[in-house]
Amino acid sequence: MKLFFSASIRGGRQLITTYEYIVGFLRSQDHTVLSEHVAMQNLDKAEATMTEQKIFQKDINWIEESDRMIAEVTVPSIGVGYEICHAVFNGKPVLCVYKEDTKTSAMVLGNKDVTTKSYLNLKELENILKEFLA
Repeated sequence: MKLFFSASIRGGRQLITTYEYIVGFLRSQDHTVLSEHVAMQNLDKAEATMTEQKIFQKDINWIEESDRMIAEVTVPSIGVGYEICHAVFNGKPVLCVYKEDTKTSAMVLGNKDVTTKSYLNLKELENILKEFLA
């Protein structure tokens, strides 16, 4: 299955190890993660050669090409919110995961077209991902 993974880039990289874990787990389950670069430690250097328009178009194309979208939304990000809306608008199933006891946007939690799940640890996160992808 082709997946679009979204997580905070410019909004903050505090959870980069979680992003790496998610992408690694999805790949270990034989899924293609079109946007695996989101989990790169040096993403800012990789994107430094791209214009804002190229980044936008690349991500929009990947969302439209994907079968489903998974977003880690613990760290607030305008870009992630935009990508979620674009995926929903295009009829893609969307899962948003976030660390339990985190204030998460009502615009995500209140959207009936988005599946939202909190997690306490990586094992629980794996189970949530497996369930969404089954």
